[in-house]
Amino acid sequence: MPTKILAIETSCDECSAAVIAPGNPYAQVLSNTIFSQIELHRKFGGVVPEVASRNHLEMITPVIAEALEVSKTKFSDLSAIAVTNTPGLVGALLVGVSTAKAMAYSLSIPLVSVNHLEGHLHSLFIDGQPHCKIDSTHLPLLVCLVSGGHTNLYLIRGLPPHALGAELLASSRDDAAGEAFDKTAKMLGLPYPGGVFMDQHSKTGNPKAFHLTRPLTTKADQKNFDFSFSGLKTAVLNLLIQNGFQNPDKQKITYPKDQILADYCASIQEAIVDTLMIKITGALKKTNARGLAIVGGVSANSRLRAKLTEQISVPVFYPQSQYCTDNAAMIGACGLYQFERGEVLTGAKILTLAASSS
Repeated sequence: MPTKILAIETSCDECSAAVIAPGNPYAQVLSNTIFSQIELHRKFGGVVPEVASRNHLEMITPVIAEALEVSKTKFSDLSAIAVTNTPGLVGALLVGVSTAKAMAYSLSIPLVSVNHLEGHLHSLFIDGQPHCKIDSTHLPLLVCLVSGGHTNLYLIRGLPPHALGAELLASSRDDAAGEAFDKTAKMLGLPYPGGVFMDQHSKTGNPKAFHLTRPLTTKADQKNFDFSFSGLKTAVLNLLIQNGFQNPDKQKITYPKDQILADYCASIQEAIVDTLMIKITGALKKTNARGLAIVGGVSANSRLRAKLTEQISVPVFYPQSQYCTDNAAMIGACGLYQFERGEVLTGAKILTLAASSS
């Protein structure tokens, strides 16, 4: 019977299920169903963990049913079930993990536990992506995972179905780049998720209108490639207060409009993207990487992609947009390769899998 993996992803505010099969040369996506909770969280200006987990409970069954229907897959066709069990919002993760455990145990098929960050790395190894033609000539491959929850640099030395041999070179000491986008956008009065709207408004703005810090980019800091974006959020808030848009006591809040708003967006975006570029170019030089890949939700940012095109000499790879944000297809790709390597839980051990926030 051909191998088919059902994958489940519920680490944050996307409820997703996918059916994955072996492809040529990488994983083939037979279906990838995603229910986004953006509209549920927009009125709060960010993700509310309790709201996320309750909605996952409502949506997990119909999302799985749709993924199976689209892929024309029956439960009896499944070779294994893969599920994100870490990191993420623990309540949200519990929904996916509990569902996957129950299904795998009742069907007597293996369960594959997938690290969400490993899933993002494997978004590069899904068939049918014109900008992800990665092969051994691009190894070692530097990968920047940049999302709402993480900003990490990895060096990959292997290709699927073998382990990637991913070495973590750097991470954020506090806030991720995606969080910096969303939180500063909220200060500007933009809707959630703010990074998308900031990207749109910045296109007509002046990126030099306001000077903002590029954190951890001095010569002394460049001895390592770690990131830090919490100070940037504070700098933006102070700048808004200085220019009369917010009062320190927050009893009266006004927001910039029109061209001034565009200038703020462009300046903030430039500071974040410059910081990423400084770290990426430094890591490329130190590691002698022969390729660069950008994964995670922020990889879709237009200014980041433009600067990479302008400044990076090695081949640059991106997943398609549907695989940039959280999705079950990338979890399934990672799970497929783990399954092929025998990295699975079976029998009573399935019931020992736990969800973990970190």
